[in-house]
Amino acid sequence: MLSTIEFGWAQADCVISRIWLGGALRTWGESSGISASYRSLDLRGAASGRSTVRNRRPRPHILKGVNSGQVRSGLIIVDKPQGWTSHDVVGRLRKLAGTRKVGHAGTLDPMATGVLVVGINKATRLLTYIVGTSKTYEATIRLGQSTVTDDAEGEITAETIAAAVTDEDIMAAVADLTGDIQQVPSSVSAIKVNGERSYAKVRAGGEVNLPARPVTVSRFEVHDIRRESGGRLRDVDVTVDCSSGTYIRALARDLGAALGVGGHLTALRRTCVGPYSLDQAATLEQLASDLQVLDLDDAARALFPVRELSAEEALDLSHGRRIPPSEIAGIDAGTPVAAFAPSGTLVGLLENRGQAGAAFPAAYAKALLVFAPGNEAV
Repeated sequence: MLSTIEFGWAQADCVISRIWLGGALRTWGESSGISASYRSLDLRGAASGRSTVRNRRPRPHILKGVNSGQVRSGLIIVDKPQGWTSHDVVGRLRKLAGTRKVGHAGTLDPMATGVLVVGINKATRLLTYIVGTSKTYEATIRLGQSTVTDDAEGEITAETIAAAVTDEDIMAAVADLTGDIQQVPSSVSAIKVNGERSYAKVRAGGEVNLPARPVTVSRFEVHDIRRESGGRLRDVDVTVDCSSGTYIRALARDLGAALGVGGHLTALRRTCVGPYSLDQAATLEQLASDLQVLDLDDAARALFPVRELSAEEALDLSHGRRIPPSEIAGIDAGTPVAAFAPSGTLVGLLENRGQAGAAFPAAYAKALLVFAPGNEAV
């Protein structure tokens, strides 16, 4: 798992922490760049020896219309409106959910719309894993103009007539930007340069030269090419599937540079984050009247490979003890696996460790994240 992930305007430094309380392993995730309030742990019950987990009525598959104090841990898939920052969305949902334990899994620029995955209460601990998933975007790239931010919000720095650029030229340049490529991030990004955010240096009038980094653009598909401004400009509508850390603004810039006319992003809509798509998303207006929370069990089943535990394994895992390794085809050591009790409740996340191919205990599975009964993380 990457320890540092940059995306859009934000940087996420992801850490998994572990402590022992009462003989049981307690783990939680922290992310300095993910806007989340989940870094404190209520230890009153542990200190007194009393259990802080109370019996609750079984919750429905989707919680709708819940009021403050009734919201359980889960994910909200938001269709972010244009003009809102990701932090603005988190602030609105804190009010709607009646809790400050709300965070998002990867910044979406204010000009962009679409899928923003938001965690509520203990589900904020899953955001570390969601940040690194692949993304899908619908975008419009304008050829013939360059901007300081590589998108439409920045000042135009250069204009070149793109009338001579053919459709074939565009398709060839797009092909060169598909696959495993080296990409220089947009200078207006949250990447730190000598301890200062890159965008802050640019806004202060400084010059920033960021090193290229490997990213994967698994699909860069052109849907339409139009002539604008009397043929001086070309607008290109595209779909992009890419790895985490890919800047769509940088793709627009690099496409224009390859064609010799400059380019920038004029529209961006994120349609998928990992397994979560616009089909599952709700607008803020819809959420204000009907707060839809995807419960933690279903969120984890969509996000991770699944292991069904025996009752004994579920008990051992919940107490931080090692269990036999997961035998799931196609997973590597270190791949997080969602572990479920016989009741269907998420117990936690685990990963294989030890000597590959050996018998237990030389090879074993160890908890990354543990949830207590009722899906309350501990």
